[in-house]
Amino acid sequence: MKKVSELSTLCGIDAWAIIHSPYDNAPEVWPNTMGAQRVLAEFKRMPEMEQGKKMMNQESFLRQRIAKANEQLKKQSKENREKEMTEIMYQGLTGKGLQHLNLGDLNDLGWVIDQNLKEIYKRIEAWSRSLRWWNWDWMACRGRKQSGLLIG
Repeated sequence: MKKVSELSTLCGIDAWAIIHSPYDNAPEVWPNTMGAQRVLAEFKRMPEMEQGKKMMNQESFLRQRIAKANEQLKKQSKENREKEMTEIMYQGLTGKGLQHLNLGDLNDLGWVIDQNLKEIYKRIEAWSRSLRWWNWDWMACRGRKQSGLLIG
């Protein structure tokens, strides 16, 4: 019952529990019989779509958790692989050979190199744009000085 109380408090929700024991004739009710009846009555007043919206049994809860964990694992594996290939790329730049790599490694390394090149090209383009703007601004100021129009 302590867990139901903690869940209710932590999640800010109304909750109730009825636990039957083979060793006791009377079920244990939390928070009390009236409180459980009140929460159940509120639940029954909700539209059916709302009632089932967030309802979950243990199996569906575990399936959802497993799916989420698998997605996190897949994401982390991809990040680790990218870091591994980035490290190999830098080792290759220092002269270490790539003979030990298999075809899958080489494909992944090629992808990492392509991603790095795209980022380099983006930065060159951004730098080039800012240089053109600065150059245009400088030429415009220079032209004003030559024509006697100095705006300060």
